[in-house]
Amino acid sequence: MSPDSAALRTLFLNHTTVPGGAELSLVRMLRAHERWNAAVLLARPATPGLGAFADVPARIPVLVAGVVQRHGASSAGSSAQAANAVRLAAQAASTRVHPAFRTADVVVANTTRSAAYGALAARTSRIPYIVHIRDLVDPEAIGGSGAAIMERIVLPRADGVIADTERALDSARPFARRDAVLRVVPSASGIVRRARPTRSSAPLRIGMLARIDPWKGQELLLEAFAAAFPAGDQRLELAGGAPFGHEDFAAHLRRRAVELGVGDRLDLLGHVSDVDALLDQWDIAVQASLRAEPLGQNVLQYLAAGCATIVADEGGPTEWVRPEVNGLHFTARDPASLAAALRRLADDVTLRDRLGGVASVTPQLMTDAEAAAAHRGVYLEAARLNRR
Repeated sequence: MSPDSAALRTLFLNHTTVPGGAELSLVRMLRAHERWNAAVLLARPATPGLGAFADVPARIPVLVAGVVQRHGASSAGSSAQAANAVRLAAQAASTRVHPAFRTADVVVANTTRSAAYGALAARTSRIPYIVHIRDLVDPEAIGGSGAAIMERIVLPRADGVIADTERALDSARPFARRDAVLRVVPSASGIVRRARPTRSSAPLRIGMLARIDPWKGQELLLEAFAAAFPAGDQRLELAGGAPFGHEDFAAHLRRRAVELGVGDRLDLLGHVSDVDALLDQWDIAVQASLRAEPLGQNVLQYLAAGCATIVADEGGPTEWVRPEVNGLHFTARDPASLAAALRRLADDVTLRDRLGGVASVTPQLMTDAEAAAAHRGVYLEAARLNRR
C-alpha cells in the first residue's frame, strides 16, 4: 500500500441500517468525496433492505455479513448482555474473515457497537484500525458494559480515534494507545453555506431536529414550550423518526401536549429529508438532551442555518454554542430555565437576528466535502504510523 495514495482502500463498519446520526453522517461523507476507494460492511439488518445506506453512491459496495445487533443491549439485564456478547463475537468472526476486511488498507468503525466487534476482529490483524467516537466513553452514555468494552478492548487496539468534540475525545484519551492518532473532526452534517431566506414575522416556529427518543429531550422542550407560551400562535415542531421501538413515546408526546393545553400547536413531522428547507423556516432551534451529548449533529445544522440556537449547558454543544454570542444556554434538564430562554428569544427579534447571524459564520463549521477530506487525512496519518 502507498499510504498517501488516493487509492487508500477504506472499509467502514456499521452495525445498523436504521437512519441515525452516525449512519446519515457516513452516507453524506461518502457522497461528498469522489476519491473514495471504499466499501461499507454492515451487520445483518433486523429488517430487509439497506435503509440509510440505500443512498450510498453505486461505485461504493455496501456489503452485509454476520448477525443482527440488537439495540440497547449494552444497558440491558445480564441475560441480554450475555446474548449481546455472543452476537458481538459472531459478528467479529464474520468481519475478520470477510474479503473486504482482509484486503482493506484501513478499517473505520462508524458506531460504538461496530467499534466493539471491529476491535475484536482487528486484534488478530495488522490492518490500521480507526474508531469514530460518537458517544462519551462513560457508563451513563453507553452503559456499563459498553464503557468497559471501549476502555479495555476498543481503544487499546485503535490506531486512530476521531471525535466530534474535545470533550468526547478527552473521555477516550485515558484509554487510547500513546502512539494513536487522536483528532477532533466534526461529522458530515449536511452543511451547505447559503444565505438565510427572510422569514415572515408570524407565527413563531420553534423546533428540535432529533430522533424521537425519551433521552433526546422532546418532552422537556414540550413542557418548556407550554410554560413559555400557554396561549398564542407559536408552534412547536419536532422533526425526526421514532426508531428502536419509540413509536409509543411519540404517541405519549401527543397526549402530553393535549394535557398541557398546546395539542393544537404541536407538529410531529417524522423523518425529514430536506433539512435545509425545514431549518430555514425555524426561528428558534433547540438541543435539550437529558444527558450530556458528545455533540449532536443537529447543533451544527442549527448554527449553519443561522437559527437562533438554544442548547443545554453541558457536553459537546457548549464547545460550539457560546452564550450571548451565537446562541443561548439553559440549565440542563430544567424546563423552567429552557422556558425562560424561549420567552427571551420570542420577545426580542433583534437578539434572535443577531445570534442567528453570528451562528451561520461559526468557526470550524465544515461542509460535507471538507469533513470528508479531514477524515481521510486522519486515516492516511494513522496508516503511515501503523506501517512504521
